[in-house]
Amino acid sequence: MWVLGSKSWVLGSIFYVGLLLKMHLCMGNDELFVSTNGTSGWPSSVTSMYILGDSSVDCGDNTPFYPILHQNLSLNPCNGSDQTLLPQLLAKKMGLQYVKPFYSQNGSMEDLLNGVNFGAAQATIMYPKSRSYQSLNQQLRQAFETIQLLQLQLGQDTAKSLIESSLFYLSFGKDDLINYLVDDESATSPGYNGLHFTHILVDQMINVIQNLYDANVRKIVCMGILPLGCSPSVMSIRYNSSIGNKLGCENDVNLLVLEYNTRLEQRIVDLNIKMQGAQVIFCDTYRAMMEFIFHPQAYGFEDAKNACCGTGEYGGTKGCLSPDMACPRASSHVWWDLYNPTEAVNILLANSAWSGDPLPSICRPITFKALESSSY
Repeated sequence: MWVLGSKSWVLGSIFYVGLLLKMHLCMGNDELFVSTNGTSGWPSSVTSMYILGDSSVDCGDNTPFYPILHQNLSLNPCNGSDQTLLPQLLAKKMGLQYVKPFYSQNGSMEDLLNGVNFGAAQATIMYPKSRSYQSLNQQLRQAFETIQLLQLQLGQDTAKSLIESSLFYLSFGKDDLINYLVDDESATSPGYNGLHFTHILVDQMINVIQNLYDANVRKIVCMGILPLGCSPSVMSIRYNSSIGNKLGCENDVNLLVLEYNTRLEQRIVDLNIKMQGAQVIFCDTYRAMMEFIFHPQAYGFEDAKNACCGTGEYGGTKGCLSPDMACPRASSHVWWDLYNPTEAVNILLANSAWSGDPLPSICRPITFKALESSSY
């Protein structure tokens, strides 16, 4: 199931073994029950957060290959740091500390109990274009190894309780569709091939959710894909194309995104019926972003088309190579770079996902807050 032949897998395995040895040498038994919220015990119904995803969850430093892997893409895909990204904002709302990247773990059991960010920029659901990039399966393997490590240190029963009360956050698919649209000559319209590809992506995501459930995970958040047809990069690519739409978003691209999102949510509804005791929610970031894009002034934005940090048409020809390239006021923009939103957008998304304000029902069937406060 997992990709075993890549350099990133080897380095990840070496890292995992080193982490295990360090924990054996440095950790005493009194450290096993450090609270993730800085208080005694585990007062919150969500004790830890484990994040898997792409540049929507990682600024690009969670890889042994940084900065080589980025090449001419954004070296700064975040407006500041990982802490400006949606999962970190939601972790803060749950009272959790900053969820540290996988490759920055130092052997502290306290860090593992708080959670781990396995996400990596350019990560894909399918087998990656380059061995320097990560895939969903590689991150899933890292997550399972972490669960095994917790079982070793805490014992089977305690680790099971911890995992059941932890939240797993999945955000993938963006880079798969981008690669398909850019590299596949048949991707000029959302025909059978494009729709079939989105179905394959959804099938892979559902398999991952089922695998997590089999590993005693009971709280899962699955994020939809943003409207890539409105992103500065796609708008820039299509600007001089005969099929480009200079008056607005590229609808054919957005149709592929909608097909993925709709099918994924439908499959999640089915899973919630079948997987006893599990709570899986789908967060419709597409609908929220379209609201910001078509009614920007209502949410305090002045520019819903151009990237704050980038070059070329719409700032989408090349990504954010240096923070010095950024616009004077990022909070006035919807888009930060090629495909990623600004911190201001992430804050609105976090508030909406958490409580339904300002945008109701973007997370379904319940809000993030309801998921956090519920028992499995």
